Amino acid sequence: NQKPYLIECLTFRMRGHEEASGTKYVPPGLFEAWQEKDPVKNYESWLIKTAVMTAEEVEVQKTTFKTHIDAEIKLAVETGTMEVNTAEELQDLYAAVPQQNSLVINNAQPGATGEPSLSTEKKFIHAISEGLKQSMEKHPNLILMGQDIAAYGGAFKVTEGFVELFGKERVRNTPLCESAIVGAALGLSLEGYKAMMEMQFADFATVGFNQIINNLAKIHYRWGQNADVVIRMPTGGGVGAGPFHSQSNEAWFAHTPGLKVVYPSSPIDAKGLLIAAINDPNPVLYFEHKALYRSISGAVPDEYYEIEIGKAKHVQSGQDISVITYGAGVHWAIEYAQKNKEVSLDILDLRTLLPLDYEAIKNAVSRTGKVLILHEDNLTGGIGGEVAAWIAEHCFDKLDSPVKRCASRDTPIPFNIELEKNYMAYSRLEESIRSLMEY
Repeated sequence: NQKPYLIECLTFRMRGHEEASGTKYVPPGLFEAWQEKDPVKNYESWLIKTAVMTAEEVEVQKTTFKTHIDAEIKLAVETGTMEVNTAEELQDLYAAVPQQNSLVINNAQPGATGEPSLSTEKKFIHAISEGLKQSMEKHPNLILMGQDIAAYGGAFKVTEGFVELFGKERVRNTPLCESAIVGAALGLSLEGYKAMMEMQFADFATVGFNQIINNLAKIHYRWGQNADVVIRMPTGGGVGAGPFHSQSNEAWFAHTPGLKVVYPSSPIDAKGLLIAAINDPNPVLYFEHKALYRSISGAVPDEYYEIEIGKAKHVQSGQDISVITYGAGVHWAIEYAQKNKEVSLDILDLRTLLPLDYEAIKNAVSRTGKVLILHEDNLTGGIGGEVAAWIAEHCFDKLDSPVKRCASRDTPIPFNIELEKNYMAYSRLEESIRSLMEY
């Protein structure tokens, strides 16, 4: 029968955890007692006793195993010294993205044209839902998984009505076990499926960290198998949800080779980046800010389209300060620019955090010579530090002032709304811009 079986063998560790640990802690006689229970030896005896195999057949099988093992060891021992090729090493991080038959919208520059004429005004959350729905129609092998995403439609109703459209086989409720959900998504990918799992809140990714960091991210580099998995990450504060449902944890993953990390700020990008993430055969973490779900809207093309992963968006031109940001930070910067016309802000929306669009960052620095990196994540260890370091290394001659970061405080996120406002980066945006203007 071609189906998985789970064999449980009760065994005893017959040696220490590693060479130095020893076995002095084992009471006398315990090794001998467990030797009698050896499941491999007992299974061999059972096969012979019940005439499933003869003793000769068992020996032939053992010889076959030993021959194979010896051949592999010989191959490893006799293999020459590895020739290092850095380009190949970097190329092994990701599976090649196949050419898609879908429209790719290039809206990376202010006033860019080329968007389809048929568009509908949509809230951020509905753009995500539409991108997911069209992807389900496009890919019959796409499976959605998450806590309460079927009949209930998920905590934020992104998949509401999906189970009626696509059935319970493709829209699957899961237990409260993030590591198991991510692992199942990877398993589906190994069997030729595409998988999208909804992390109910981005904070809960901590429970699935091993699967994301050590399995999803490394599988293609290790043995050429792609992980065709998208993890949706509802993220961000400003909604009074406290320290376990409000964290901005994108930097944890942007530090991990083998992952891709996207973070849209507008409805058009939310739909296009989600479709691109699902079409990408590599593991993509898709961050979606909860405070944007129903607070912003915009024209979204009705048809199926992609926004290119790895391409930043120049939101608006300015002469005084280049604000490099993403997610909710884009809207904070736009709002500040609208209220303070005397300051000319140039705004760059990174959109993809891994890989970063370094060319767009360099161009942003060149346009004004003053740079403010704005993000909701904590200051220490955030994306801003990486971007600032890259600018210092590659764009130092273009700077007229030190690079400044505006980020949230290095504390957990408070529940109390006044404390949360003080925590959030936007409460220091005006001060940060003023200090750069005065430099």
